[in-house]
Amino acid sequence: VPGMSIDKAYADLLKNKKGTKVIVAVVDSGLDIDHEDLKGKIWINSNEIPGNKIDDDKNGFVDDINGWNFLGAATNENLELTRIVKKGDDGSETYKKAKAELSQKLDGLMKQKPQVDMIFNADKAVKEYLKKQKYTLADIKQIETTDTSLLQSKAIMTSVATQAGAGFQEEIKSYIDYVYDQINYNLNVDFDGRKVVGDNPDNILDNKYGNPNVKGPNVEDALHGTHVAGIIAQIKNNNKGGDGVVANNIEIMAIRAVPNGDEYDKDIALAIRYAVDNGAKVINGSFGKDYSPKKEWVFDAIKYAASKDVLIVHAAGNDAKDIDFEPNFPTDEINGTEISDNLLTIGALNFECGVNMVATFSNFGSKNVDVFAPGVKIYATVPNNKYLYEQGTSMASPNAAGVAALIRSYYPKLTASQVKHILMDSGTAINNEVILGETKDKKSFASASKSGKIINAYNALIMAQQLTKK
Repeated sequence: VPGMSIDKAYADLLKNKKGTKVIVAVVDSGLDIDHEDLKGKIWINSNEIPGNKIDDDKNGFVDDINGWNFLGAATNENLELTRIVKKGDDGSETYKKAKAELSQKLDGLMKQKPQVDMIFNADKAVKEYLKKQKYTLADIKQIETTDTSLLQSKAIMTSVATQAGAGFQEEIKSYIDYVYDQINYNLNVDFDGRKVVGDNPDNILDNKYGNPNVKGPNVEDALHGTHVAGIIAQIKNNNKGGDGVVANNIEIMAIRAVPNGDEYDKDIALAIRYAVDNGAKVINGSFGKDYSPKKEWVFDAIKYAASKDVLIVHAAGNDAKDIDFEPNFPTDEINGTEISDNLLTIGALNFECGVNMVATFSNFGSKNVDVFAPGVKIYATVPNNKYLYEQGTSMASPNAAGVAALIRSYYPKLTASQVKHILMDSGTAINNEVILGETKDKKSFASASKSGKIINAYNALIMAQQLTKK
C-alpha cells in the first residue's frame, strides 16, 4: 500500500518530543463538532463568550466559538456555470462556454431522468409493501402479488439489486440524489439557494453575514467536512474509527463555506481570511470548481495568507483530468506565474501499488498538482458518532494537511513556504508507469505532479529537522 509512513514517524522520530499547538482550519460543508472521536480536538475561541450575542473579541464575528458558518441556513446551490448563465449574455467567451455546457449537462440528465424516476418509484413501492426502509435481494424475491404495478417494481428492484450487489440501497440513493440535485438545484437557473443568506455574493465588502453554527442547519449535510476533519485529527488508539494523522497539539477550526453545489468565491476568500486572522497555521480546502468569476478575491486571500505565514492545502479535484490544461479553482497562478508560494495542491493515490497507483478519479498535472497522498478507502468520522470509508482528492488533501500540521507543530520556526517544499522534496519518488485520467493512458508517475512524489511523513520530519538546524 502506498502510504505516508505516519506510524514509523511516531515510533522513531516523535516518541518523546513535545510539539506546540497548531490550529488547522477545515473550510468545508460544515462539521459535527460534537463527534466522540473529535473530542478535545475542536478549536475554541477563548476570547469569545458563547451565546451572549456580543462580538467579545471584536473580530467582526458574533459568538464564533468554534469557527464560522458563511452559508447561514443555505444548503443547496447552483453550480458556478449555472450562475454565469443566469446573469445573462455579456458577450463573453465564458458565458458561451457555460451556456453550452449547461445545455449539454441538462440534456444528459433529462435522458437519465425517466430511468431514475422508475427506480425511485419501484424502490418506494417495495419499501411500502415490505413495511421497512432497509431490505435485501432475498426480501424482494419474497414479494408475492397479483398487482401488476407491484410486480413491475419487484422486477426492477430485483434487477438493480442483482447488478449492484449488497450495497445496492446506498448506491441507488446516491445515484438518485445526484440526478435530482443536479436537475433541481445545481443546474436549475430558476433556483436561488443564496436568498436565505441575505448578502450580496458579488460584493466582497458586504461581509457581515452567516452565523456561528458550524454544523450547519442539518448535521447530516456536514458529512464531508466531518470526514475531512477526522482524517487530520480523529483520536489515535482509542478503538474508535480510524486514527488521525496528528495525535496531539491539534485543534480544528470549523469554517462552513461549501454548499451542495459550487462554493462562492466570496465565501472562500472570506473563509481564508477568517482562518488566518484567528490563528490557523494550516488551512485545508477539499473543494474546487471549473469556473471562478471572482478569482482575484481568492488570489488576494491566498496572498494575505502567505503574508501571515499560513499554508493552504488544496484538493486537486476528481475529474480525472490534466489541470495544467483545464483549471480546477482555486489555483495559485495567473497565466503560468505563481502568485505566492503557500498553496499545495494534492492528487489522490489508490491503495495499490503499480499501474493502478493513482486513483482513477484523481486530477493530475506536472505543473499544477504538487504531490500525491492516499485518497481511496479512507476511514474517518461522519456525523452522529458514525464512521465511513470515503474516497476523493478531498481525502488526500487532509492527509497532506495533517503532515503539514505535524511539521508546523514540531518545527514551528519553519515558514509555510518551507513546509510546502519539504512535503514536495522529501516525498517518496516513484518511477513506474501509471494509468492517468479517463483516456487510461499510461504515463510515468513522475509526470503526474510537479514533485513526482508521494508525501512521506517520516522523510518530511527528518528534512524539517535538518533545515531547522541550519
